[in-house]
Amino acid sequence: MNPYLLAAATIFVFMVLMFIIATLLKKNSVVDAGWGIGFILVAAVTMLQNHPALPKHRLIMFLIVLWGCRLASYIAIRSWGMPEDFRYADMRRRWGKDVIWRAFLQIFMLQGAIMFIIALPIIVINSTPRTDFSDWLYGLGVGIWVIGFFCESLADHQMFFFKEDPHHEGKIMDKGLWRYSRHPNYFGETLQWWAIFIIAIPSGMWYVSIISPIVITFLLLKVSGVTMLEKKYDGNDKYAEYKRKTNAFIPWFPKQ
Repeated sequence: MNPYLLAAATIFVFMVLMFIIATLLKKNSVVDAGWGIGFILVAAVTMLQNHPALPKHRLIMFLIVLWGCRLASYIAIRSWGMPEDFRYADMRRRWGKDVIWRAFLQIFMLQGAIMFIIALPIIVINSTPRTDFSDWLYGLGVGIWVIGFFCESLADHQMFFFKEDPHHEGKIMDKGLWRYSRHPNYFGETLQWWAIFIIAIPSGMWYVSIISPIVITFLLLKVSGVTMLEKKYDGNDKYAEYKRKTNAFIPWFPKQ
């Protein structure tokens, strides 16, 4: 089976399953917890399809499992016992009686399509049998990936425990990595996908793989990440001051 069709079919089945679970729970935000798991499934089915696992296949599988399991467990723990995320709750309110079919198309199928696009370098790596593992780009990619993973993991850890402290109610998180970037977790996430693109270059078809980091960078900066999350702070003077002195994305020293 064509690896791209296999990946698309895997994502479709997974997203249908996530939709069923979300509908039963009346909580469409469960799709966020499933996001990382979907990539693990894509990596697994495309790696196992046509040939024995080569070093580069095992490498990308290890990175995706590490990233996906951490992200899924973090989101699941963070949202356990909590109401539906405000973004999905707002969609539910606006869609009214049409929420089921619109959620299926505009949340689950749309995220499935985005997942396929972002997974392109994984599919490229796993669909080519090239055995050369000495290319310096592998080392560069892994090094950048580790930095991104560290940034995202540490930023999530810091924000989780900040919100867990009741004394921080109504306060703005501006400590740790959040002192240098308003969204260091998104920066780390993006860095990891650029790293995976670099790892995919020796497998060929770089012009396909590069679509992935471009799309995830655009989405996190302009659509579902920075732009959407910061809307809820409109009119908040404390956040306005934090916004004035702190970079939105790339970590840097605060402005005076």
